[in-house]
Amino acid sequence: MATMRGVDKRCRFILAAAVMTLAVGIAGCATTDRTTTGSIARSSARPIDQMNSLQLAQAVQSYGLQYQKNPRDKPLALAYANVLGMTGRNDQALAVMRALAISYPQDRQVLAAYGKSLASAGQFEAALDAVRRAQTPAYPDWKLLSAEAAILDQMGETNEARTLYRRALDIQPNEASILSNLGMSYMLTGDLNTAETHMRNAAAAPGADSRVRQNLALVVGLQGRFQEAETIARRELSPQQAEANIQYLRAMLAQQNSWNMLKDKPKS
Repeated sequence: MATMRGVDKRCRFILAAAVMTLAVGIAGCATTDRTTTGSIARSSARPIDQMNSLQLAQAVQSYGLQYQKNPRDKPLALAYANVLGMTGRNDQALAVMRALAISYPQDRQVLAAYGKSLASAGQFEAALDAVRRAQTPAYPDWKLLSAEAAILDQMGETNEARTLYRRALDIQPNEASILSNLGMSYMLTGDLNTAETHMRNAAAAPGADSRVRQNLALVVGLQGRFQEAETIARRELSPQQAEANIQYLRAMLAQQNSWNMLKDKPKS
């Protein structure tokens, strides 16, 4: 069975940090950013996960100008923090969300997005607290359960995380984002076969987007099947976005020469 034993511990740590940041983004908290009135459509009709770097930079500038005029506009601030996070400006996104959480201390959507920003900035304990405060125990939200589980995975609480993923799936069966995050959980512990099973189920589920397929490409690539991984990464995307996904895939697997280490490793 293929595992990640051929990749050294430092590479696994770097890969885990990068991938689980993406996993938190895939969790339901991110979904609200794309469907809220006043979201990315205000600057562009193209979904955020299909924007290239230039379009994202333009969106950041446009939202920034609007945000300066009215930082208490909740849909605007949520969208602005989202595009900031997509461009790697996690500290700035966190500052936007912290200010919004002060203005809306009881708002579940704001607390959930705040938790996402905290996790992206590596503040996992605070992120967990924010997501749990947003949850309603009597009527649990599957998006928040999945987001909480992704944070727990980053903290090394694997069993508790997987229990929450399955609770989320009980509420929202066959949800692509939950299945993808569950696959990530197994990938981070080196069980690539189980990870691929969940990733393929996620990619085949209704609502699966390019980020879900990118995660599938990553787990396939980690097993040394690079041509198949590139085919998956290019599927249903524009040439520019597909190339960006390929570069991301190669960058993740290039840490500590892991791409070459896995590519040269005999198949088992």
